[in-house]
Amino acid sequence: MFGEFIKQKRLEKDLGLREFCRQLDEDASNWSRVEREKASPPRDEKKLEKIAKIVGIRKDTDEWNRLYDLAMVGAGIIPDYVMSDKTVLEALPVFFRTIGNMRPTREELQKMVEIIRKGA
Repeated sequence: MFGEFIKQKRLEKDLGLREFCRQLDEDASNWSRVEREKASPPRDEKKLEKIAKIVGIRKDTDEWNRLYDLAMVGAGIIPDYVMSDKTVLEALPVFFRTIGNMRPTREELQKMVEIIRKGA
């Protein structure tokens, strides 16, 4: 997901892998593994900002949010903004069970409905 996204953005800017890696100060063979989803994406926000700048993504845009979210998910991390929202955090177990085809309890479903209604 992250690797495919960045590769697409890199190619849209007509940047070859080696030139992209030179600007990023990254080894091309290692970065190729990221693009092929064989290695985890970087998690460091400064590194992600540098990647975004190289491929023409401005911070605080929908594309930046997508890049950041894909990097976190690709690294197996729940993004900080999710972890810092107590209401959303409380709903995560129900959400995970629901998407994992496990049946949540009636109380858990009601709590999820309340969260959705409040717009959290």
